[in-house]
Amino acid sequence: MRIPFASALLVLATLAQLRAERPNFVIILADDMGYGDAGCYRARKDGKATFETPHLDALAKSGLRFTDFHSNGVVCSPTRAALLTGRYQQRASVEGVIFADPKQNRHHGLQLSETTFAEVLKGAGYATGCFGKWHLGYDKKYNPTAQGFDQFRGFVSGNIDYQSHFDRMGIFDWWHDAKLVKEKGYSTHLITKHAQKFIEKNKDRPFVAYVAHEAPHTPFQGPKDPAFRVEGKVVPEKRDAAWRKRAYREMMVELDRGVGDIVATLKKNGLEKRTLVFFLSDNGGTRWGSNGPLRGTKGTVWEGGHRVVAIAFWPDTIRPGTTSHHLGMSFDLFPTMVSLAEVRNAKEIAFDGIDLSPILRSEARDSPLEGRTLYWQAGQQLAVRQGKWKLVVRAKGRQKAKKEQLFDLSKDLGEKTDLSETNPGRTKLMTKMAKRWLAEMREGATKQPEK
Repeated sequence: MRIPFASALLVLATLAQLRAERPNFVIILADDMGYGDAGCYRARKDGKATFETPHLDALAKSGLRFTDFHSNGVVCSPTRAALLTGRYQQRASVEGVIFADPKQNRHHGLQLSETTFAEVLKGAGYATGCFGKWHLGYDKKYNPTAQGFDQFRGFVSGNIDYQSHFDRMGIFDWWHDAKLVKEKGYSTHLITKHAQKFIEKNKDRPFVAYVAHEAPHTPFQGPKDPAFRVEGKVVPEKRDAAWRKRAYREMMVELDRGVGDIVATLKKNGLEKRTLVFFLSDNGGTRWGSNGPLRGTKGTVWEGGHRVVAIAFWPDTIRPGTTSHHLGMSFDLFPTMVSLAEVRNAKEIAFDGIDLSPILRSEARDSPLEGRTLYWQAGQQLAVRQGKWKLVVRAKGRQKAKKEQLFDLSKDLGEKTDLSETNPGRTKLMTKMAKRWLAEMREGATKQPEK
């Protein structure tokens, strides 16, 4: 059957309109950035921050700033697994760091049986690009291009020399798709540049750009600092405190500038009103950054280990200058994207995360006490969040503490006053919940390969 020319044009125009109405997504992930490292989250009296973040501040001023958003993990790999799959990372058996050292677990990765947001959105007609840090498998079979990404420019390990691009074991680690390539440049600049090119190339179709920065993770290198890692050697980083503080400042400045460059590219191509930009960190900051009023740092289940900067920007959809106290988590981004893109087959995925689109559109009641329960696990450490209450079990700290501690975060964000003795029933119940949750996660978890 022949379709009349006018009807064919109408069909094509309708399809083009549908493509235009579906939003683009730019997910920008910082690495080890502290809750107090962004100016828009920082109390002016915080003396640890010696830099400004004008582009992140502008993003928050024009968009939405979450105050109670959390990373799924307290170290790198777990959060990335949860963000990519929309589920707790324990289900994928990525409970901790996937190390570069072959004597540890370098052979592990995000198994191909897991479903990523790149695979789902690609199936819905989106162009998909991954730029920067992967950290979900070193073997080529775990490459982002095998997990739904059309394009990958970056590195697969936990960190690389910002200049020479060798990982901490002295193994070269800079990829173009599934091939190692030589490319000169400071890693933060390269990640931004390739993300910009991807946006330019795909400006006429829906796209998702996953921009996973290395900064401000170690090694401590500013854009003008020399390389120190070389092939085939494990070269320890020997920097004094003054060097680290100065380099950290420069790393944060370049990260912030990169965010501004990506937003500028969207505006240049008239895409900003059709693109959701979401910025967050993969976990809390180290002692070289600032976690503001929060207790603990990266690697702990204290708030400083997982409460993170999270900013959403989407002109004409998100009201400018909005602050949300809703409880959010990294794995919420996958269900949010498929909801906004109206991907129907995503309903088959058993998400642990929730759709945040009503919050982005200001359709949800803005209350800090939502009826969801969230969990964190790092080695023997456990934490449960239920409304204003948070239980921590065997949390790391300089001082020897009780096995279980309970806090009311609505009054005690710094987790200073343990209420477990005055609330024994709640403490006992939430401890049981944590242990039951962890057993459930591990029971049906995807298996990692043997050595």
